[in-house]
Amino acid sequence: MLISEELLQSYGSETETLHPGDVIFNEGDTPRQYYQIKDGRIKLNHFDDDGRELILAVLHAGLSVCELMLFIDKTYPVNAVAMKPTEIIKLPTGNFNRLLDENPDISRDINRFLSERLYFKFIMLQNNTSLRPEVRIKGALDYHKSFSHNPDPFSFEVPFTRQQLASITGLRVETVVRTVKKLEQENYLKIIDRKIYV
Repeated sequence: MLISEELLQSYGSETETLHPGDVIFNEGDTPRQYYQIKDGRIKLNHFDDDGRELILAVLHAGLSVCELMLFIDKTYPVNAVAMKPTEIIKLPTGNFNRLLDENPDISRDINRFLSERLYFKFIMLQNNTSLRPEVRIKGALDYHKSFSHNPDPFSFEVPFTRQQLASITGLRVETVVRTVKKLEQENYLKIIDRKIYV
């Protein structure tokens, strides 16, 4: 976990239970809380002018949600939505800033975490500019596996449907299905009970 639950509680955090589809914040909202996922999964998404969903990130237990917005005077550029039953820890911005001021080691940990996420985002953006669907899909899968503690081949169960993978990569579902089968034949991934493992 990025910040221990005990430390967050000592600064006045609260825990909230969410159901699939519950919105934590909407695009355009002003950041007022630090959010950390205790359990579950959250997607950060945006809808284009045609109403098509683009999934920009999928976050799981232990990760914070758009914490970088607490350091700049901007509104959220994305929506945050629970993908499954989820528990989040919330801490008001003022309390969060005091926690960082009084715990410089936590501040360093958050800087490192933000740097890692930005690095992998750059890699993912590079991959998503490719015209080759296998490059886009590999980039997305490698990005999400990077948060796993087990680097062994086929150890990471991809937590997305084919539709969600299409929304992440900007591809059509049919292209994702075809490309995933091709990548399985190339032994880049395995499909077990319709789940993808990398």
